[in-house]
Amino acid sequence: MKKVIVIGAGFAGLSAATRLADKGFEVTVLEKNAIPGGRARFFKAEGFTFDMGPSWYWMPDVFETYFGKFGKKPSDYYQLVRLDPSYAVILDKETTIAIPAGVEAVKQLFESIEPGSAERLEAFLKQASYKYEVGMNKFVWKPSRSIKEFLSLKLLMDVGRLDVLQPFSKHIRKFFTDPKLLQLMEFPILFLGATSENTPAMYSLMNYAEIALGTWYPMGGMYEIVKGMVVLAEEKGVKIKLNQNVTKIEVSNKTAKKVITDTEVFEADVVIAGADYHHVDAHLLGEHRNYSEAYWNKRTLAPSSLLYYLGVNKQVPKLLHHNLFFDENLSQHAHEIYTEPQWPSKPLFYVSAPSKTDPTVAPEDCENLFILIPVATGLTDDTEEIRERYFNIIMNRLEAYVGESIRPNIVYKRTFAHRDFQADYNAFKGNAYGLANTLLQTAFLKPTLKNKKVSNVFYTGQLTVPGPGVPPSLISGLVVADEVIREFGAAG
Repeated sequence: MKKVIVIGAGFAGLSAATRLADKGFEVTVLEKNAIPGGRARFFKAEGFTFDMGPSWYWMPDVFETYFGKFGKKPSDYYQLVRLDPSYAVILDKETTIAIPAGVEAVKQLFESIEPGSAERLEAFLKQASYKYEVGMNKFVWKPSRSIKEFLSLKLLMDVGRLDVLQPFSKHIRKFFTDPKLLQLMEFPILFLGATSENTPAMYSLMNYAEIALGTWYPMGGMYEIVKGMVVLAEEKGVKIKLNQNVTKIEVSNKTAKKVITDTEVFEADVVIAGADYHHVDAHLLGEHRNYSEAYWNKRTLAPSSLLYYLGVNKQVPKLLHHNLFFDENLSQHAHEIYTEPQWPSKPLFYVSAPSKTDPTVAPEDCENLFILIPVATGLTDDTEEIRERYFNIIMNRLEAYVGESIRPNIVYKRTFAHRDFQADYNAFKGNAYGLANTLLQTAFLKPTLKNKKVSNVFYTGQLTVPGPGVPPSLISGLVVADEVIREFGAAG
Protein backbone atom coordinates (compact mmCIF):
# COMPACT_ATOMS: atom_id res chain seq x y z
CA MET A 1 0.00 0.00 0.00
CA LYS A 2 1.19 3.50 -0.80
CA LYS A 3 1.96 5.43 2.38
CA VAL A 4 0.49 8.90 2.74
CA ILE A 5 1.56 11.22 5.53
CA VAL A 6 -0.84 14.07 6.26
CA ILE A 7 0.53 16.93 8.36
CA GLY A 8 -2.23 18.45 10.47
CA ALA A 9 -5.55 17.08 11.74
CA GLY A 10 -7.72 20.07 10.91
CA PHE A 11 -10.79 19.86 8.68
CA ALA A 12 -8.76 19.76 5.46
CA GLY A 13 -6.23 17.23 6.74
CA LEU A 14 -8.89 14.86 8.07
CA SER A 15 -10.89 15.23 4.87
CA ALA A 16 -7.92 14.34 2.64
CA ALA A 17 -6.86 11.49 4.91
CA THR A 18 -10.30 9.89 5.01
CA ARG A 19 -10.75 10.10 1.24
CA LEU A 20 -7.38 8.46 0.55
CA ALA A 21 -7.83 5.75 3.18
CA ASP A 22 -11.20 4.97 1.63
CA LYS A 23 -9.39 4.48 -1.70
CA GLY A 24 -6.89 2.03 -0.26
CA PHE A 25 -3.94 4.19 0.77
CA GLU A 26 -2.17 3.67 4.09
CA VAL A 27 -2.69 7.04 5.76
CA THR A 28 -1.11 8.49 8.90
CA VAL A 29 -2.04 11.95 10.17
CA LEU A 30 0.54 13.79 12.28
CA GLU A 31 -0.98 16.41 14.56
CA LYS A 32 1.14 18.91 16.47
CA ASN A 33 -1.38 19.44 19.27
CA ALA A 34 -2.82 17.13 21.90
CA ILE A 35 -6.20 16.76 20.18
CA PRO A 36 -7.28 16.78 16.51
CA GLY A 37 -9.26 19.63 14.99
CA GLY A 38 -6.69 22.30 14.23
CA ARG A 39 -8.27 25.72 14.67
CA ALA A 40 -11.54 23.96 15.56
CA ARG A 41 -10.24 22.51 18.82
CA PHE A 42 -12.15 22.78 22.09
CA PHE A 43 -11.39 22.85 25.79
CA LYS A 44 -13.26 22.50 29.07
CA ALA A 45 -12.86 24.69 32.14
CA GLU A 46 -14.93 25.28 35.30
CA GLY A 47 -17.83 23.28 33.86
CA PHE A 48 -17.86 25.21 30.55
CA THR A 49 -17.12 23.74 27.11
CA PHE A 50 -15.55 26.21 24.69
CA ASP A 51 -15.15 25.85 20.94
CA MET A 52 -11.83 27.55 20.22
CA GLY A 53 -12.39 28.62 16.62
CA PRO A 54 -15.23 28.25 14.12
CA SER A 55 -18.67 28.96 15.57
CA TRP A 56 -20.88 29.34 12.45
CA TYR A 57 -22.40 26.33 10.69
CA TRP A 58 -23.32 27.46 7.19
CA MET A 59 -23.65 25.56 3.89
CA PRO A 60 -25.12 22.37 5.38
CA ASP A 61 -25.14 20.81 1.92
CA VAL A 62 -21.32 20.73 1.91
CA PHE A 63 -21.32 18.65 5.09
CA GLU A 64 -23.97 16.37 3.58
CA THR A 65 -21.77 15.97 0.49
CA TYR A 66 -18.68 15.26 2.57
CA PHE A 67 -20.18 12.52 4.72
CA GLY A 68 -22.15 11.26 1.73
CA LYS A 69 -18.87 10.45 -0.03
CA PHE A 70 -18.53 7.64 2.51
CA GLY A 71 -22.16 6.53 2.68
CA LYS A 72 -22.81 8.53 5.83
CA LYS A 73 -24.84 11.54 6.95
CA PRO A 74 -23.99 14.32 9.43
CA SER A 75 -26.85 13.01 11.59
CA ASP A 76 -24.89 9.80 12.05
CA TYR A 77 -22.44 11.84 14.14
CA TYR A 78 -24.17 14.96 15.48
CA GLN A 79 -27.58 16.58 15.79
CA LEU A 80 -28.20 19.91 14.03
CA VAL A 81 -30.68 22.58 15.05
CA ARG A 82 -31.53 25.59 12.89
CA LEU A 83 -31.21 28.90 14.72
CA ASP A 84 -34.17 31.26 14.60
CA PRO A 85 -33.37 34.12 14.71
CA SER A 86 -30.18 33.29 12.83
CA TYR A 87 -28.27 36.13 14.48
CA ALA A 88 -28.60 39.69 15.77
CA VAL A 89 -26.90 42.79 14.37
CA ILE A 90 -26.47 45.58 16.90
CA LEU A 91 -26.21 48.90 15.04
CA ASP A 92 -26.41 51.14 18.13
CA LYS A 93 -27.88 51.08 21.64
CA GLU A 94 -31.38 51.54 20.29
CA THR A 95 -31.21 49.53 17.07
CA THR A 96 -30.88 45.76 17.02
CA ILE A 97 -31.98 43.76 14.00
CA ALA A 98 -32.64 40.06 14.54
CA ILE A 99 -32.40 38.13 11.28
CA PRO A 100 -35.18 35.54 11.14
CA ALA A 101 -34.85 32.08 9.61
CA GLY A 102 -36.36 31.59 6.17
CA VAL A 103 -36.53 33.65 2.99
CA GLU A 104 -40.11 34.88 3.44
CA ALA A 105 -39.44 36.14 6.95
CA VAL A 106 -36.28 37.94 5.79
CA LYS A 107 -38.23 39.53 2.92
CA GLN A 108 -40.78 40.88 5.40
CA LEU A 109 -37.97 42.28 7.54
CA PHE A 110 -36.36 44.01 4.57
CA GLU A 111 -39.69 45.46 3.43
CA SER A 112 -40.21 46.96 6.89
CA ILE A 113 -36.85 48.74 6.63
CA GLU A 114 -36.95 49.82 2.95
CA PRO A 115 -40.25 49.65 1.04
CA GLY A 116 -39.87 47.72 -2.19
CA SER A 117 -36.79 45.85 -0.96
CA ALA A 118 -38.60 42.49 -0.55
CA GLU A 119 -39.00 42.22 -4.30
CA ARG A 120 -35.41 43.32 -4.89
CA LEU A 121 -34.18 40.78 -2.32
CA GLU A 122 -35.99 38.07 -4.26
CA ALA A 123 -34.21 39.16 -7.46
CA PHE A 124 -30.88 39.34 -5.64
CA LEU A 125 -31.31 35.84 -4.21
CA LYS A 126 -32.25 34.44 -7.61
CA GLN A 127 -28.89 35.62 -8.96
CA ALA A 128 -27.11 34.51 -5.80
CA SER A 129 -28.71 31.07 -6.05
CA TYR A 130 -27.19 30.61 -9.49
CA LYS A 131 -23.79 31.71 -8.17
CA TYR A 132 -24.09 29.27 -5.30
CA GLU A 133 -25.03 26.44 -7.63
CA VAL A 134 -22.15 27.10 -10.03
CA GLY A 135 -19.63 28.27 -7.46
CA MET A 136 -20.17 25.50 -4.91
CA ASN A 137 -20.85 22.67 -7.35
CA LYS A 138 -18.31 23.49 -10.07
CA PHE A 139 -15.66 26.10 -9.32
CA VAL A 140 -14.64 25.17 -5.80
CA TRP A 141 -14.13 21.53 -6.77
CA LYS A 142 -11.49 22.40 -9.34
CA PRO A 143 -7.85 21.94 -8.29
CA SER A 144 -7.12 25.28 -9.99
CA ARG A 145 -3.66 24.24 -11.10
CA SER A 146 -4.08 25.90 -14.49
CA ILE A 147 -6.22 28.54 -16.13
CA LYS A 148 -7.07 25.86 -18.71
CA GLU A 149 -9.48 24.31 -16.19
CA PHE A 150 -11.68 27.40 -16.63
CA LEU A 151 -11.57 27.79 -20.41
CA SER A 152 -14.51 25.65 -21.48
CA LEU A 153 -17.26 27.60 -23.25
CA LYS A 154 -19.78 26.69 -20.54
CA LEU A 155 -17.51 27.85 -17.74
CA LEU A 156 -16.66 31.07 -19.56
CA MET A 157 -20.38 31.76 -19.87
CA ASP A 158 -20.74 30.99 -16.17
CA VAL A 159 -17.94 33.42 -15.33
CA GLY A 160 -19.87 36.19 -17.04
CA ARG A 161 -22.97 35.49 -14.98
CA LEU A 162 -20.98 35.08 -11.78
CA ASP A 163 -19.93 38.77 -11.68
CA VAL A 164 -16.34 37.76 -10.99
CA LEU A 165 -14.98 41.13 -12.12
CA GLN A 166 -17.47 43.34 -10.27
CA PRO A 167 -16.92 44.26 -6.61
CA PHE A 168 -19.56 43.13 -4.16
CA SER A 169 -20.04 46.67 -2.82
CA LYS A 170 -21.13 47.92 -6.25
CA HIS A 171 -23.30 44.88 -6.91
CA ILE A 172 -25.26 45.11 -3.68
CA ARG A 173 -26.03 48.80 -4.22
CA LYS A 174 -27.95 47.92 -7.37
CA PHE A 175 -30.57 46.34 -5.12
CA PHE A 176 -30.61 48.27 -1.83
CA THR A 177 -30.02 51.83 -0.62
CA ASP A 178 -30.85 51.79 3.09
CA PRO A 179 -27.58 51.81 5.11
CA LYS A 180 -28.92 49.19 7.53
CA LEU A 181 -29.70 46.76 4.73
CA LEU A 182 -26.33 47.38 3.13
CA GLN A 183 -24.64 46.52 6.42
CA LEU A 184 -26.72 43.36 6.79
CA MET A 185 -25.90 42.22 3.26
CA GLU A 186 -22.20 43.04 3.49
CA PHE A 187 -21.75 41.22 6.79
CA PRO A 188 -21.22 37.69 5.35
CA ILE A 189 -18.36 39.07 3.22
CA LEU A 190 -16.38 39.53 6.43
CA PHE A 191 -16.05 35.73 6.55
CA LEU A 192 -14.05 35.95 3.30
CA GLY A 193 -11.41 38.15 4.85
CA ALA A 194 -11.70 41.27 2.71
CA THR A 195 -13.80 44.39 2.36
CA SER A 196 -16.80 44.34 0.05
CA GLU A 197 -14.95 46.78 -2.26
CA ASN A 198 -12.22 44.18 -2.82
CA THR A 199 -14.38 41.04 -2.93
CA PRO A 200 -15.87 39.80 -6.22
CA ALA A 201 -19.66 40.02 -6.46
CA MET A 202 -19.63 36.28 -7.11
CA TYR A 203 -19.54 35.91 -3.34
CA SER A 204 -23.15 36.99 -3.02
CA LEU A 205 -23.41 33.21 -2.85
CA MET A 206 -22.60 33.73 0.84
CA ASN A 207 -25.82 35.71 1.26
CA TYR A 208 -27.71 32.88 -0.39
CA ALA A 209 -26.10 30.41 1.99
CA GLU A 210 -27.04 32.55 4.96
CA ILE A 211 -30.63 33.47 4.02
CA ALA A 212 -31.85 30.45 2.04
CA LEU A 213 -29.86 27.58 3.57
CA GLY A 214 -29.84 28.85 7.13
CA THR A 215 -27.63 29.16 10.18
CA TRP A 216 -27.29 25.92 12.10
CA TYR A 217 -25.64 24.61 15.25
CA PRO A 218 -24.44 21.09 16.09
CA MET A 219 -25.61 20.31 19.61
CA GLY A 220 -22.64 19.87 21.89
CA GLY A 221 -20.62 22.43 19.93
CA MET A 222 -18.70 22.73 16.69
CA TYR A 223 -16.18 20.17 17.92
CA GLU A 224 -18.85 17.51 17.42
CA ILE A 225 -18.08 17.81 13.68
CA VAL A 226 -14.43 17.05 14.36
CA LYS A 227 -15.37 14.09 16.55
CA GLY A 228 -17.53 12.70 13.75
CA MET A 229 -14.78 13.17 11.19
CA VAL A 230 -12.25 11.44 13.44
CA VAL A 231 -14.56 8.46 14.00
CA LEU A 232 -15.14 8.17 10.26
CA ALA A 233 -11.43 8.53 9.47
CA GLU A 234 -10.50 5.79 11.92
CA GLU A 235 -13.27 3.56 10.55
CA LYS A 236 -11.52 3.89 7.18
CA GLY A 237 -8.17 2.94 8.70
CA VAL A 238 -6.56 6.36 9.19
CA LYS A 239 -3.99 6.46 11.98
CA ILE A 240 -3.99 9.76 13.87
CA LYS A 241 -0.86 10.43 15.91
CA LEU A 242 -1.05 13.36 18.32
CA ASN A 243 1.70 15.54 19.85
CA GLN A 244 3.77 15.04 16.69
CA ASN A 245 5.48 18.32 15.84
CA VAL A 246 6.87 17.96 12.31
CA THR A 247 10.31 19.52 11.98
CA LYS A 248 11.37 18.51 8.47
CA ILE A 249 10.28 16.93 5.21
CA GLU A 250 13.31 15.04 3.90
CA VAL A 251 13.67 15.31 0.11
CA SER A 252 15.89 13.28 -2.20
CA ASN A 253 15.91 13.33 -6.02
CA LYS A 254 12.93 15.71 -6.08
CA THR A 255 10.87 13.27 -4.00
CA ALA A 256 9.83 13.55 -0.36
CA LYS A 257 11.05 10.40 1.37
CA LYS A 258 10.48 11.01 5.07
CA VAL A 259 8.54 13.23 7.44
CA ILE A 260 10.47 13.88 10.64
CA THR A 261 8.92 14.94 13.95
CA ASP A 262 10.46 15.72 17.34
CA THR A 263 10.22 12.06 18.28
CA GLU A 264 9.73 9.86 15.18
CA VAL A 265 10.52 9.41 11.50
CA PHE A 266 7.79 8.42 9.03
CA GLU A 267 8.44 7.08 5.54
CA ALA A 268 6.17 8.47 2.84
CA ASP A 269 5.16 7.89 -0.75
CA VAL A 270 3.03 11.04 -0.66
CA VAL A 271 3.01 14.00 1.74
CA ILE A 272 -0.02 16.26 2.17
CA ALA A 273 0.52 19.42 4.17
CA GLY A 274 -2.62 20.46 6.00
CA ALA A 275 -0.56 22.66 8.31
CA ASP A 276 0.09 26.34 7.59
CA TYR A 277 1.29 26.51 3.96
CA HIS A 278 3.91 29.19 4.60
CA HIS A 279 5.32 27.27 7.57
CA VAL A 280 5.61 24.07 5.54
CA ASP A 281 7.20 25.97 2.65
CA ALA A 282 9.67 28.04 4.65
CA HIS A 283 10.55 25.74 7.55
CA LEU A 284 9.86 22.13 6.56
CA LEU A 285 10.92 22.20 2.89
CA GLY A 286 13.55 24.93 2.85
CA GLU A 287 15.23 25.08 -0.57
CA HIS A 288 12.37 23.03 -2.04
CA ARG A 289 9.76 25.61 -1.11
CA ASN A 290 7.16 26.75 -3.61
CA TYR A 291 7.23 30.47 -2.88
CA SER A 292 9.68 33.07 -1.63
CA GLU A 293 9.23 35.27 1.42
CA ALA A 294 8.66 38.19 -0.95
CA TYR A 295 5.73 36.31 -2.49
CA TRP A 296 4.15 35.60 0.88
CA ASN A 297 4.63 39.16 2.10
CA LYS A 298 2.69 40.42 -0.92
CA ARG A 299 -0.35 38.23 -0.18
CA THR A 300 -3.47 39.86 1.24
CA LEU A 301 -4.27 37.94 4.39
CA ALA A 302 -7.64 37.65 6.01
CA PRO A 303 -7.68 39.12 9.52
CA SER A 304 -6.35 37.63 12.66
CA SER A 305 -8.54 37.57 15.76
CA LEU A 306 -8.35 38.66 19.36
CA LEU A 307 -10.48 36.10 21.21
CA TYR A 308 -11.93 35.90 24.70
CA TYR A 309 -13.46 32.77 26.22
CA LEU A 310 -15.62 33.71 29.21
CA GLY A 311 -17.52 31.63 31.72
CA VAL A 312 -20.18 33.74 33.45
CA ASN A 313 -22.02 32.53 36.54
CA LYS A 314 -25.33 34.07 35.52
CA GLN A 315 -27.39 34.34 32.37
CA VAL A 316 -26.79 37.42 30.22
CA PRO A 317 -29.97 39.06 28.84
CA LYS A 318 -30.65 40.34 25.33
CA LEU A 319 -27.97 38.25 23.63
CA LEU A 320 -28.85 35.68 20.96
CA HIS A 321 -26.66 32.74 20.00
CA HIS A 322 -24.83 34.95 17.45
CA ASN A 323 -24.45 38.72 17.97
CA LEU A 324 -22.63 41.15 15.67
CA PHE A 325 -21.77 44.54 17.12
CA PHE A 326 -21.67 46.98 14.20
CA ASP A 327 -22.03 49.95 16.55
CA GLU A 328 -18.83 51.59 15.32
CA ASN A 329 -17.57 52.56 11.88
CA LEU A 330 -16.90 49.49 9.71
CA SER A 331 -14.81 51.43 7.16
CA GLN A 332 -12.46 52.71 9.87
CA HIS A 333 -12.02 49.23 11.35
CA ALA A 334 -11.39 47.75 7.88
CA HIS A 335 -8.83 50.48 7.16
CA GLU A 336 -6.97 49.52 10.34
CA ILE A 337 -6.96 45.85 9.29
CA TYR A 338 -6.02 46.09 5.61
CA THR A 339 -4.70 49.53 4.61
CA GLU A 340 -2.72 50.67 7.65
CA PRO A 341 -2.45 47.58 9.87
CA GLN A 342 -2.73 48.55 13.53
CA TRP A 343 -4.74 47.78 16.62
CA PRO A 344 -8.26 49.12 15.97
CA SER A 345 -9.28 52.44 17.46
CA LYS A 346 -12.99 51.58 17.72
CA PRO A 347 -13.35 47.86 17.02
CA LEU A 348 -16.40 46.03 15.82
CA PHE A 349 -16.81 42.69 17.53
CA TYR A 350 -18.79 39.45 17.63
CA VAL A 351 -20.25 37.59 20.60
CA SER A 352 -21.32 33.96 20.49
CA ALA A 353 -23.44 32.67 23.36
CA PRO A 354 -23.95 28.97 22.50
CA SER A 355 -25.45 28.38 25.95
CA LYS A 356 -28.56 30.20 24.63
CA THR A 357 -29.13 27.13 22.42
CA ASP A 358 -27.19 24.35 24.13
CA PRO A 359 -27.41 23.81 27.92
CA THR A 360 -24.55 21.30 27.84
CA VAL A 361 -21.85 23.94 27.20
CA ALA A 362 -22.30 25.76 30.52
CA PRO A 363 -23.39 24.94 34.09
CA GLU A 364 -27.04 25.58 34.92
CA ASP A 365 -28.05 29.28 34.89
CA CYS A 366 -24.63 30.24 33.54
CA GLU A 367 -23.52 31.69 30.21
CA ASN A 368 -20.77 30.61 27.85
CA LEU A 369 -19.45 33.62 25.90
CA PHE A 370 -17.01 33.63 22.99
CA ILE A 371 -15.92 37.14 21.93
CA LEU A 372 -14.01 37.88 18.73
CA ILE A 373 -12.44 41.12 17.53
CA PRO A 374 -11.11 41.02 13.93
CA VAL A 375 -7.61 42.53 13.92
CA ALA A 376 -4.79 42.99 11.43
CA THR A 377 -2.25 40.22 10.94
CA GLY A 378 1.41 40.76 11.72
CA LEU A 379 0.91 42.85 14.87
CA THR A 380 3.97 42.00 16.95
CA ASP A 381 3.01 43.82 20.15
CA ASP A 382 0.45 41.21 21.23
CA THR A 383 0.82 41.76 24.98
CA GLU A 384 -1.35 40.96 27.97
CA GLU A 385 -1.76 44.70 28.56
CA ILE A 386 -3.19 45.21 25.07
CA ARG A 387 -5.50 42.21 25.42
CA GLU A 388 -6.80 43.55 28.72
CA ARG A 389 -7.29 47.05 27.32
CA TYR A 390 -9.44 45.71 24.48
CA PHE A 391 -11.29 43.44 26.86
CA ASN A 392 -12.42 46.47 28.86
CA ILE A 393 -13.30 48.43 25.71
CA ILE A 394 -15.54 45.60 24.53
CA MET A 395 -17.05 44.85 27.93
CA ASN A 396 -17.99 48.50 28.44
CA ARG A 397 -20.03 48.37 25.24
CA LEU A 398 -21.42 44.88 25.88
CA GLU A 399 -22.53 45.75 29.41
CA ALA A 400 -24.11 48.98 28.17
CA TYR A 401 -26.02 46.98 25.57
CA VAL A 402 -27.35 44.28 27.91
CA GLY A 403 -28.07 46.81 30.64
CA GLU A 404 -26.21 45.14 33.48
CA SER A 405 -22.72 44.25 34.64
CA ILE A 406 -20.98 41.07 33.49
CA ARG A 407 -17.38 41.43 34.65
CA PRO A 408 -18.05 40.72 38.38
CA ASN A 409 -19.71 37.45 37.36
CA ILE A 410 -16.88 36.09 35.21
CA VAL A 411 -15.61 32.89 36.80
CA TYR A 412 -13.39 31.83 33.90
CA LYS A 413 -11.45 33.88 31.33
CA ARG A 414 -8.94 32.96 28.64
CA THR A 415 -7.55 35.02 25.78
CA PHE A 416 -6.10 33.98 22.41
CA ALA A 417 -4.45 36.11 19.70
CA HIS A 418 -1.47 36.42 17.32
CA ARG A 419 1.22 34.75 19.41
CA ASP A 420 -1.15 31.87 20.22
CA PHE A 421 -2.05 31.35 16.54
CA GLN A 422 1.67 31.25 15.82
CA ALA A 423 2.54 28.94 18.72
CA ASP A 424 -0.34 26.49 18.25
CA TYR A 425 -0.73 26.50 14.45
CA ASN A 426 2.50 28.05 13.09
CA ALA A 427 0.15 30.61 11.53
CA PHE A 428 1.82 32.99 9.09
CA LYS A 429 1.80 36.47 10.67
CA GLY A 430 -0.62 35.13 13.27
CA ASN A 431 -3.44 34.82 10.72
CA ALA A 432 -6.72 33.26 11.80
CA TYR A 433 -8.50 32.69 8.47
CA GLY A 434 -5.87 32.31 5.74
CA LEU A 435 -5.89 34.36 2.55
CA ALA A 436 -8.50 36.96 1.75
CA ASN A 437 -10.76 36.03 -1.17
CA THR A 438 -9.83 38.97 -3.38
CA LEU A 439 -10.03 38.78 -7.18
CA LEU A 440 -6.26 38.35 -7.48
CA GLN A 441 -6.34 35.53 -4.92
CA THR A 442 -9.12 33.46 -6.44
CA ALA A 443 -8.91 29.99 -8.05
CA PHE A 444 -5.62 29.48 -9.97
CA LEU A 445 -4.29 32.76 -8.52
CA LYS A 446 -4.11 31.20 -5.05
CA PRO A 447 -1.00 29.34 -3.86
CA THR A 448 -1.06 26.06 -5.78
CA LEU A 449 -1.97 22.78 -4.11
CA LYS A 450 1.05 20.95 -5.59
CA ASN A 451 4.74 21.55 -4.91
CA LYS A 452 6.56 22.62 -8.08
CA LYS A 453 9.93 21.14 -7.11
CA VAL A 454 8.99 17.98 -5.22
CA SER A 455 6.92 15.42 -7.09
CA ASN A 456 4.89 14.03 -4.18
CA VAL A 457 4.18 16.99 -1.89
CA PHE A 458 0.71 18.56 -1.88
CA TYR A 459 -0.96 21.30 0.17
CA THR A 460 -4.49 21.62 1.53
CA GLY A 461 -6.37 24.03 3.75
CA GLN A 462 -7.14 27.70 4.05
CA LEU A 463 -4.05 29.09 2.29
CA THR A 464 -4.73 27.20 -0.93
CA VAL A 465 -7.85 26.36 -2.97
CA PRO A 466 -10.70 26.88 -2.56
CA GLY A 467 -10.14 29.19 0.42
CA PRO A 468 -10.88 29.90 4.09
CA GLY A 469 -13.79 28.57 6.13
CA VAL A 470 -14.97 25.16 7.30
CA PRO A 471 -16.91 24.08 4.17
CA PRO A 472 -14.06 25.15 1.82
CA SER A 473 -11.58 23.27 4.02
CA LEU A 474 -13.62 20.08 3.75
CA ILE A 475 -13.69 20.55 -0.02
CA SER A 476 -9.96 21.34 -0.12
CA GLY A 477 -9.14 18.00 1.47
CA LEU A 478 -11.27 16.08 -1.00
CA VAL A 479 -9.85 18.00 -3.98
CA VAL A 480 -6.23 17.38 -3.04
CA ALA A 481 -6.96 13.71 -2.31
CA ASP A 482 -8.41 13.30 -5.78
CA GLU A 483 -5.28 14.91 -7.26
CA VAL A 484 -3.15 12.37 -5.41
CA ILE A 485 -5.34 9.55 -6.73
CA ARG A 486 -5.13 10.94 -10.26
CA GLU A 487 -1.34 11.24 -10.18
CA PHE A 488 -0.43 8.15 -8.23
CA GLY A 489 -3.07 5.79 -9.54
CA ALA A 490 -4.84 3.07 -7.63
CA ALA A 491 -3.50 2.44 -4.16
CA GLY A 492 -1.93 -0.88 -3.33
